[in-house]
Formats: sequence, structure tokens, C-alpha cells
Amino acid sequence: MAHLQLSAVAGGGRPAAAGGGGDEMEDVALLESYDEEMGGAPAAEEEAEAHVRVTGMTCSACTSAVEAAVSGRRGVRRVAVSLLQNRAHVVFDPALVKVEDIIEAIEDAGFDAEILPDSAISQPKAQKTLSAQFRIGGMTCANCVNSVEGILKKLPGVKGAVVALATSLGEVEYDPSVINKDEIVEAIEDAGFEASFLQSSEQDKILLGLTGLHTERDVNLLHDILKRMTGLRQFDVNATVSEVEIVFDPEAVGLRSIVDAIETGSNGRLKAHVQNPYARGASNDAQEASKMLHLLRSSLFLSFVVGKRFYVAAYRALRHGSTNMDVLVVLGTTASYVYSVCALLYGAFTGFRPPIYFETSAMIITFVLFGKYLEVLAKGKTSDAIKKLVELVPATALLLLKDKEGKYVEEREIDALLVQPGDTLKVLPGSKVPADGVVVWGTSHVNESMITGESAPIPKEVSSAVIGGTMNLHGVLHIQANKVGSETVLSQIIALVETAQMSKAPIQKFADYVASIFVPIVITLSIITFFVWFLCGWVGAYPNSWISGTSNCFVFSLMFAIAVVVIACPCALGLATPTAVMVATGVGANHGVLVKGGDALERAQNVNYVIFDKTGTLTQGKAVVTTAKVFSGMDLGDFLTLVASAEASSEHPLAKAIVDYAFHFHFFGKLPTSKNGIEQRKEEILSRWLLQVEDFSALPGKGVQCLINGKKVLVGNRTLITENSVNIPPEAENFLVDLELNAKTGILVSYDDSFVGLMGITDPLKREAAVVVEGLKKMGVHPVMLTGDNWRTAKAVGKEVGIEDVRAEVMPAGKADVVRSLQKDGSIVAMVGDGINDSPALAAADVGMAIGGGTDIAIEAADYVLVRNNLEDVITAIDLSRKTFSRIRWNYFFAMAYNIVAIPVAAGALFPFTRLQMPPWLAGACMAFSSVSVVCSSLLLRRYRKPRLTTVLQITVE
Repeated sequence: MAHLQLSAVAGGGRPAAAGGGGDEMEDVALLESYDEEMGGAPAAEEEAEAHVRVTGMTCSACTSAVEAAVSGRRGVRRVAVSLLQNRAHVVFDPALVKVEDIIEAIEDAGFDAEILPDSAISQPKAQKTLSAQFRIGGMTCANCVNSVEGILKKLPGVKGAVVALATSLGEVEYDPSVINKDEIVEAIEDAGFEASFLQSSEQDKILLGLTGLHTERDVNLLHDILKRMTGLRQFDVNATVSEVEIVFDPEAVGLRSIVDAIETGSNGRLKAHVQNPYARGASNDAQEASKMLHLLRSSLFLSFVVGKRFYVAAYRALRHGSTNMDVLVVLGTTASYVYSVCALLYGAFTGFRPPIYFETSAMIITFVLFGKYLEVLAKGKTSDAIKKLVELVPATALLLLKDKEGKYVEEREIDALLVQPGDTLKVLPGSKVPADGVVVWGTSHVNESMITGESAPIPKEVSSAVIGGTMNLHGVLHIQANKVGSETVLSQIIALVETAQMSKAPIQKFADYVASIFVPIVITLSIITFFVWFLCGWVGAYPNSWISGTSNCFVFSLMFAIAVVVIACPCALGLATPTAVMVATGVGANHGVLVKGGDALERAQNVNYVIFDKTGTLTQGKAVVTTAKVFSGMDLGDFLTLVASAEASSEHPLAKAIVDYAFHFHFFGKLPTSKNGIEQRKEEILSRWLLQVEDFSALPGKGVQCLINGKKVLVGNRTLITENSVNIPPEAENFLVDLELNAKTGILVSYDDSFVGLMGITDPLKREAAVVVEGLKKMGVHPVMLTGDNWRTAKAVGKEVGIEDVRAEVMPAGKADVVRSLQKDGSIVAMVGDGINDSPALAAADVGMAIGGGTDIAIEAADYVLVRNNLEDVITAIDLSRKTFSRIRWNYFFAMAYNIVAIPVAAGALFPFTRLQMPPWLAGACMAFSSVSVVCSSLLLRRYRKPRLTTVLQITVE
């Protein structure tokens, strides 16, 4: 929705029906006219997503067929199909193609398809701004309108605001990450007007399961309840399965409010609960395994009836010009069965009794189903990582309710999926944190290892952030939820892992190509096998004793041909890569290393260079002022006040260190002892203590400049000072050089074009930095350090950490150029940074690794996210990639070797020497177990253990 069309508002705050009578308030498209006035650019093309469950796929040829069918539809942007997850992820333009068209395309390709309830087929969630309507009371004239508009436009995060006097409505376009609807309402009310929120352009979709929905009367009651609710965009009731799909505005109504309204409005007759899409997925996996087991049992007695599924699937594939494993099974079983029927009829008319092979068809089907059952069980284990992550979310949460005076008066146990932002939750010792939030009362230790991989318990107190799914160990905590649903860290991790498992590694293209030509080649080889044996027998090239057990040359040759068709297995090739990638991404998540796709996993194995950003990556990112020296007649206290005043408006980490140092210099021993008391007192002091600053500007890579008392102040590096023609005294120069040689950064200060003094700042290295750098060298990877710092400091830090290749005085925009310069000779370059200033370099690198702090993992530019903020995980990421692709290569070896060896054996290559012929039913058993062996090979990655640095460095510990 590019704009919201404002409509007249009826009672209850709900929009009235469009096209009302003349007495109703006029419709106004406020922001549309605003955009026209401001010359706004046209809205970007809309994109929507759909997740579709696809059943009937058996190998890579099937996934290719689905991708081709869907991508052929006009309006489809991207398609990704996962064989293991039986899912297709489709990105499309809803103006050109509908979800029903996507389903139809998949079904036309010969597969069954259904839309999954977690599909984001409505407005994409990844939007930067929201457009919201507010009712504004108390306006009487155009001056009031101008006043409200002026106030709104000055609010941080507000992109545009238009107010209509005739309708008493205002429409505000804002960034929800900067300002929320309540703050907008508060700003309007502070200006002396009345305000209330109506609705926004945000929308979400949820699937609710219902109990008590039995009759048509119940359905009508549910319709009436939902129609009366504010914030509901649309809903679809499916009485057959007792579910209702709802699209709602999460800014206007909470999920818990919807569930409570259904129960309250029906006087308890109807009860709603959230359907967890991951639980539904696990249930579908279990159903698939149960279905295979049922078919297997039936096949032991009724193989021909159960074999129908192979014939239906083969027909669908052939009808659309593709071939898969089902075609091979059908050819083998049909050949055996048709021959046996003909032989039986021939014997009935002639009295001659040729051998028949009805049991071959039955046993082929049974063994293939047995293999499929084992394969489904094994494939289910490859997605255990996501299942374990989903299980981290507690089923319930303790909601604390307040009275009018703000006192907690009641505890209520609710479904954890119904927690809303702003809720206060009670977390008991030994229970899991229900949502991401902040501690508002209590102290405890929390085990976050299930999210970050960090084993040590983390202390928590008031104002500490907590992550949903982590375990509270000791004390009782009260937390205020601030992120729920898809915004939580755990949900983002699950989404990243799922996305990675849906993606294809480039090496998969090889398997896809082989799968596309595999079945035709096998059929050709089978025909050649038949004619070679038959013609050789016809001309007497081998003795009749060889065929004495099969009555004639035709049957003898046919059994070899059937064995060739049945023993060949394209599935093993198709499963070689995705099963390994699925297990590896799950294992990585368990170790705090999030991989965003199979392509990133493949590139990381061949990394030649690892570039480290210095600040916050190699260092702890906590700058500390170690010294301050004045080289003029200014008092040290006045000098620190001057510098702190200039740096107070900067967001740079060094600026914060300077302000803190100056603050503690002046007020040490004069502050309260409690942490909260210090912060509160600090805010009060800063507003009175610092000098007034004018014309402040930050100069990236250099420092800051401003006016204080009408005189120019410069605070920054040597470049900033010299560019402004300020002379640095010799004694200050010597002091500065000494600082830089000791790996400290010098901050120079000038006042009124005269050099005043300087400060020395250090950012301690991370404990593991030097060891990790040495470990990378042992792995054959060349480390590089990038920094905007001066050359002396950079070289000193590089020497301390063990990096010889140092690139200093590099501006943030120049980091990507360094990456490209290393890529010129074809080298694979990895960039490790904090994901903020390093985003261009992370995007330019072949492998971007973003250091995450445990709570900020959705870093778009990176291919890997290292959740623990520990450099050891750089080694883990590269090692996991190498182990994974070593396993993939073994999988391909097993799959290729199996077919290369098995097909000639089935064709009778060894028969002249051993007189042993492989029966077709045994060939079917071999084919069934080949896929299982590849999946089990991938499952060995579950035993992966991150490398110990002592092992990497080849250190022997006595």
C-alpha cells in the first residue's frame, strides 16, 4: 500500500463503507497530495512471497521441473525449490500473478501443491516506513492544521504528515524503528489537541485453530465477532478444518486481543489458539513417514495396489517431458509384469511352462518403498536443528497485569505466541524467557548457549537485554517484551537457517544437470544391454548352458535389461548436496555461526584472504582514554570540558570515551553508587556542565569541528589539524609519535586556530585475536587488517596481533576498494566486520562475516553472522565449510561410484566370469539403499565439533 485512502469514520473508530452519502465526511488521500507537492518518486514495484508445500518430488529432476513450471509464469520474479523440505519459495508481483496461478503451474507439472499458512502473500514485512491514520480533535481553523502539521514534521523519524480539517484526520508517514504511534499521539496531545490512533499500512497474517466450531451458527457467530473488531483487514474461515486465516494491522490490534475477543464474544463457546507453522511442518514430516510405513506394510501383501503411486507420478512426469526415479521403477516393474502375464498366457495355450517373474515386480516395489521409508526418516533428521530451535520457545508465559495505579495485581498464564510488545512477563528460575525484552526488576543469571553458543551464564540485572528462548537459572525476573513473533532473535535465526537450507550451492548445478540426462541414458543403456545379450545369444556367441535356467535367450536378456533400469538411482545424486547443506547450516546455528546460503558455504572453503576491520572486530570496541596532555596555558579541566562539549554531539565510539573520561575527571566521588543513579545524575549534569556548541559537523575518518564561544574547535586526527593549517609543536609531535608506537590513537585538539593539547586512546585487543590470526595462517589463509587509524598505530596493532599485511588510513568507503584489489587475481576474499560501517566491504567480499552481539543478527550485507562476537568462530566458519564440502564430495563419489559400478554389474558384465546374475528384485533393493547411504553420510556432519585452537596451531598440551 503506497498510500492510505482516508475514509469517514463511523462509531467505534472503524472506517465506514466507501461511497457513503453526502452527509458523511469526504474521502481524502492526504499523503498522495503531499507527495505530489514534494515531487515524490513513484512507488517501487510491489513484491509478495509465497511458501508452497510440494509433494511428489523424488530427485533433482523433479525440483528442476517445478522451478521451470513456476518461473515460466508471467510476474514470477524468483523461485527456489527444496527437495528435502518439499517446499517452494516464490517471489512474485501480485499485480501480474496470483497464488492460485502458482499452485496451478505446479500441479500442471505433475505434483501436488498447497499454500502454507506462514506465507507472506500480503504486504512485505521488510518495509522502512509506515503510513498511519490518526483522529485529531480540537482543531478549529487552518492555523490549527498548520500547527499540528508543523509539530509532526519536526518529529524524528517522521517522513511526511498531512492533516485534514474537514475530516479531523491526519496521516503520518514514519519510520517505526525511530518513533512509534504512541509517541506521535503524545506529541499531538502536548500541542493541546486530542489524538487517537486509527490504523496503519502495516499488516500481518496469522492462522488460528478453533475449538467449538461445529455448526453453521458457530461460523456465523465467529463472522459477527471478527467483523466488529478494529484493525482486521480480512479473514477467511475454514469450518472443515476449524481454522481461520486473519490479515490484521498489528499497530491497531494485538494478536492476544483477537484471541480474547473470540472467546469473550462467544461467551466461551469458541476458543482460538495460534497454529505454529513450524509445528505444522514437523507434523507433516511425521505424517509423511507414517504414510510411507503404511504403504510399506501394505506392499508386503498388496504390491500391485500400492505401486499405483509410482505409475501416477511417472505419468505426470512423462506428460510434461521430464523423467525421474518413478519412471525407472515403472519401466522395471511393468516389463517384469507384462512379460509374466504373456508367459502365463503362452503356457496356458501351449502347455509349455516358461519361468514367470510376478514376484520381481512385487519385490521391486516393496524394496523401493522400504528404501523410501528409511530415506524419509533419515531426511527428517537433517532438519533436527530447526526443530530444536523451535522447541526452545516456551509454550506459555506468565503475564503480569496492573491496576489503574500501575501496581501488579494479577498473574495470568497465556500462550507464549500471544505475547505483545510492552507486556510485562514474570520469568521463574528454571524456566525459559518467552520473548526478547529488557529486565525491569530482579537479578539472575541466564544461560544463552542455545542461542549464542556461549556456555558461561550471563548475569542479568535491571536494564539488561534478554533473548527469548534462553534459560533463566536462579532469580525471578520481570521483563518487558519489546520484540515478539518474527522480530525476535530466535525467529530471525530460524528464518536464516531455513533460507540457507532452501538455497542451492553452486555445486548442485552439477547434480541437476546429471539428473536431467540420467534417466534417458539409463533407459538407453538398458535397451543396449537387452539387444547385446539377445543378439549374442541369437548368433550363438555364448553357450546355451548360460540360459538354461531362464528357458530362452529373450527372457535371459530381458532380466539383465530390467536390472539395469531398476538399479540405477538418480536420487542419490540429487540428495548429495542439499542433505549436507541442511545438516551443516543446522550444526553451524548450534555453534553460533549462521550461514545465509549454500553458495556462501561453498565459497568459504576456498578463502585465500581474511580481512579484519580493526575497531570492534580485532579490538573489543570499548575505547578508553589513557592520557590527556595540554600543550598551552589552558587548565586541564577546562581542556577536557572543551573537548567533551565538542564530542558530545558525535556518535563515534571514541567520542563517548572522551566524554566519559572528562565526566569522571570532574565528578569522580560526587555521584551515587547505584548504576541507575549514576546514569540519571549524569544526564542532569551533562545538560548544565557542557558548553554550548554551534555549527557542529562530523568529518568521517577525520574528526569533528564546531564553534564554541564563537571560536572554531577541531578535535580529530593529524590530517584534520594539518588540513586546517594548525601547527603542531615539536614536543606534542614527539608525544604523539610515542603514543602511536604503543598502539594508541592520538586525538589532537585546536581552539581558535591554535594547538591546545591531545589525548591518547586505546581500544584493547580481544583476547583471542592473536591466536585466531596464527590459526588462520596454519590453515593457509592470509590475514589482512583494515583501519582508518594512522600508520604508526595500525602497524603497532598489527605487530601485536601478528598481521603483517596492514592497510591504514582507509576511509569507510575505501574498504570495499581494498577487497576488490585482492580479488583481481581470482583470490577468494572474506571480510570480517561489525556490519555497520563495514557493510560495503562485507557486500563486496566473496564471503562477508558479520560479528553479531547476540541480539543483532539480521545483518543484510553479510553471508555469515557470528552470533557470539568471538573471532574463534571465523575459524569455525571456514572449517565447517571445508568439512561440509569434503562430505559433499564423498557423497558424490558414493553416488557416482554406485551407479558406475552397479549398472555394469546389473547389465551382466561379470556374468561370463562368475555365472552370477543380479535378479531385478535385488537390483531394486540396491537402488533403494543407495539414497539412504548418501543421506546417512550427510548425517555424519551432525558429529561435527568445532576445531580446538591447540589442534589448529599444532600445540601439544602436557
